Amino acid sequence: MDALNQTRVTEFVFLGLTDNWVLQILFFMAFSVMYVLTLLGNILVMSIIVFTPRLHTPMYFFLSNLSFVDICHSSVTVPKMLEGLLLERKTISFDNCIAQLFFLHLFACAEIFLLTIMAYDRYVAICAPLHYPNVMNMRVCVQLVFALWLGGTVHSLVQTFLTIRLPYCGPNMIDSYFCDVPPVIKLACTDTYLTGMLIVSNSGTISLACFLALVTSYTAILVSLRKQSAEGRRKALSTCSAHFMVVTLFFGPCIFIYTRPDTSFSIDKVVSVFYTVVTPVLNPLIYTLRNGEVKSAMKHLRQRQVFS
Repeated sequence: MDALNQTRVTEFVFLGLTDNWVLQILFFMAFSVMYVLTLLGNILVMSIIVFTPRLHTPMYFFLSNLSFVDICHSSVTVPKMLEGLLLERKTISFDNCIAQLFFLHLFACAEIFLLTIMAYDRYVAICAPLHYPNVMNMRVCVQLVFALWLGGTVHSLVQTFLTIRLPYCGPNMIDSYFCDVPPVIKLACTDTYLTGMLIVSNSGTISLACFLALVTSYTAILVSLRKQSAEGRRKALSTCSAHFMVVTLFFGPCIFIYTRPDTSFSIDKVVSVFYTVVTPVLNPLIYTLRNGEVKSAMKHLRQRQVFS
């Protein structure tokens, strides 16, 4: 035990996305632009919803929360990644690594639960429109958001506990650009098979179960659309297709990464870039370009000179 304490890892070194300096500069410029667009796009969506009274409905309440989560989720990993692309030695302290891991899982799990709630909201609105005002009133919406943050916190605490309970005495090279449970526990000085299985039962099961719930909701919606008018089908399909596109972009990488205990592929870093960098910048584009109400509200606010 003393030997472990004396050699306990105090910092980790990221291998990053590539060791090619030209590619690092290109990645830095591309991801910097994408991060700025993530911030501006999601702040714009939240502002439009806040300043437009007719958008004060459950669907847009959840959408504004999604924009907030996307900003937080992206900010956990992207700034550190951008810093690493400019440095030859990419390091992070043990404590900061654990903090990054905690907030990464907090915001990722919150987004998973939120997307599931949004699917349920659309299911009730389309399949049971007469009951929608009672089932999805604002009090219920606030309670659901509180519950998803509570669930995300519990999940993240479990993941963090599973990580810090292991001994780390070297090596300290993480084959990634941020701290996550799978690459970090591979560096532990003990057998991590049981921990890996617990990760699958936690993160993997949450991702897969919520995704199946989403597919079930959309299947029920598609079946119910046969009874709708042509205009009703068009509007419902427009809203749901945008939501399902976001769901696929986010859930796909999560299921791919967190349902494989003690297994890693070279493509994992590319997949991670997709859900930490690409998806947060695509969400506001998907919801604004494919949503007539948001585009109309944006045009109205621009005419009122709310935005310069």
